[in-house]
Amino acid sequence: MIALDVGGTYIKGGAAGEDGILRETDRWFTGAERGPDAVLETVLAAAREPADRHRPAAAGIAVPGIVDETAGAVILAANLGRRRLPVRDWLAEELGLPVALGHGLVGGLTGQAIRGELAAAGLADRMVPIAGESRRTVAVVEESVGDTTILLEPGPVVGPDEWARFLGHLDALLPEAAAVVLSGSLPRGVPDDAYAHLLGLAHARGVPAVLDADGTAPCAGLAAGPDLVKPNADELAAATGLADPVAAAGALVDGGAGAVVASLGPNGLIAGTSQGSWRARPPEALAGNLTGAGGAAVAALTLGLVDATPWPERLAEAVALSAAAVRAPLAGDFDPDVHRRLRPLVDVQPLHPQRSS
Repeated sequence: MIALDVGGTYIKGGAAGEDGILRETDRWFTGAERGPDAVLETVLAAAREPADRHRPAAAGIAVPGIVDETAGAVILAANLGRRRLPVRDWLAEELGLPVALGHGLVGGLTGQAIRGELAAAGLADRMVPIAGESRRTVAVVEESVGDTTILLEPGPVVGPDEWARFLGHLDALLPEAAAVVLSGSLPRGVPDDAYAHLLGLAHARGVPAVLDADGTAPCAGLAAGPDLVKPNADELAAATGLADPVAAAGALVDGGAGAVVASLGPNGLIAGTSQGSWRARPPEALAGNLTGAGGAAVAALTLGLVDATPWPERLAEAVALSAAAVRAPLAGDFDPDVHRRLRPLVDVQPLHPQRSS
């Protein structure tokens, strides 16, 4: 992937491998005083240099200012002039690569590498710019025993103006959304009640929302009534003080969650809802990269929420997809053959009689 960040002083560029890690970086003077055409020529040169040395699948470019991400155009940028520039299509034609243009809640070259990978996958992104550098997560997998060690960089600080822009941008996008997923720990700099605020925005637009967060976020967001909360077993116990995951899930439902699905690692999932409680077990334990397994389960559960899939089928799909993600080397991928094999073999059993709503 080619990553470009067009700043006021420098244009920063680099190449990232399939794992999202930057292999090389460089920078060039922006020279905005030369005019927009000269800046764009420097952008093209900055992209071609790493593209000539590698065989990238896509490119991501960030430009500060006002960007129409759907059209791939820069509407207003101080270093490119006050005009509508079709930067995405121009750069894609020059490089012969799919290009993502925007300025999401990603920062720096790592952020643009992320955007490049999204473009290569054919996925549009709609994000908000931040000054900080997006963090990287490195997973070290010992395949012989199936252990995974995860190295987490600290995330960037999100400033008040950046957060305010994000809230406005999300609110504008919500009418297009079938569901909203709120994932991960809160970035430094945002309010402690950020998830509750985001859930409130979603519900005000009539959009179902899933909360997949760690720390104190699940409890802080309960008052806003998330349609689904997805903790792991440790987070569930910490949030409720209850060792029994079924009782803990029921406590969160009583506290305001529409439903709770907790991950038990290789032992599958348990679900507590107003319709009943279930446990879903995979037919076998699989070794591999655990990074992304939880996200795969959330994706399946969110699709089930949107489609109103019955809970047993919803949980079976989540367990099978999560297990298939473990067998894929890179987070975000899954092994379709493993998914097809495991899906009919997942065992889903009711745990308790129907809860009163």
